Amino acid sequence: MALNRRNFLKLSAGGVGGALCAEQAGAAPREPKKLPSKAVGMLYDSTLCIGCKACMSACKEANGMPPETTGQPTAMWDTPLETSGKTLNIIKLYRNGSADHKDQEINGYAFMKRHCLHCVDPSCVSVCPVSAMTKDPLTGIVEHHADRCIGCRYCVMSCPFGIPKYEYDEAFGQIQKCQFCAHLQAKGQIPACCDVCPTGASLFGAVSDLKQEAQRRLEMQPGKDYEFSRGQLGAGRPGHVAHAPKYLKNVYGLKELGGTQVMYMSAVPFDKLGLPTHVPDFGYPTVSEGIQHMLYKWMLAPAVLLTGLAYVVKKNTDDANHDDHQPAPDKPSRKRKS
Repeated sequence: MALNRRNFLKLSAGGVGGALCAEQAGAAPREPKKLPSKAVGMLYDSTLCIGCKACMSACKEANGMPPETTGQPTAMWDTPLETSGKTLNIIKLYRNGSADHKDQEINGYAFMKRHCLHCVDPSCVSVCPVSAMTKDPLTGIVEHHADRCIGCRYCVMSCPFGIPKYEYDEAFGQIQKCQFCAHLQAKGQIPACCDVCPTGASLFGAVSDLKQEAQRRLEMQPGKDYEFSRGQLGAGRPGHVAHAPKYLKNVYGLKELGGTQVMYMSAVPFDKLGLPTHVPDFGYPTVSEGIQHMLYKWMLAPAVLLTGLAYVVKKNTDDANHDDHQPAPDKPSRKRKS
């Protein structure tokens, strides 16, 4: 087989692939990252949400985000359809059939809040080549640092929830995502969306405490009145009294993809509200980083590639030397015409 560029690439790919297969049995996923002991988070209760969008307005104000009119430049109000470079938090509506009943899957409707879930083992942090995405070791907040970002958008592609967004409409676009109002928390305040929620649908607190609150709600008797905390769990703010719904018997974010610090409760299946449900109980980085560590153990992949390059150089050099030592072919004599 002639060793041209195409064949070399095939050989290199085959070598790396073969090495990977040979070592696959020994490639164990890395240990999952654990929730920081002082992690803070949010419990979003879809059954308490009334769709007022006060959280969206407060988020825009707290983060200095401009209104988004979705192609209607003369609109007098914010009308985003999805999170974007201008919208970090959005309330969406699920509806089915006649939509007569709130928090009912059939012929009902429900509200859903979407923003960064602040994963325990975030993919965006794992793939970022310059540490522009970081996870605070104390609070667990996943933050984006624009001054470090090179605009590769790996975080956009890797997030299983589709959260980081790139500003394609800006000359010098940046990644934008919910920072969980880290700048407000640094001042002793709470995230703006939780602060203004009138019903406590968005509730801030320590993740450990929020998990206990979620369990308390799962044990409530449907139809009976209960008091629900508002703003921050345990902060003493007057609560909101409402009928307990018939919750789904699980809390989203306790185990999905290794767990998230923003957790969800609902009476409508989570996949109907746009959350991925057919996902493993471990974060994707535990597998991808395990494979990477195996590949580069003992410099496996670079060694295969270097060997291939050395072979190509030697082969080409031998061919050139062989051609140089070949006798020149005799030229046919030309007879002069008489």
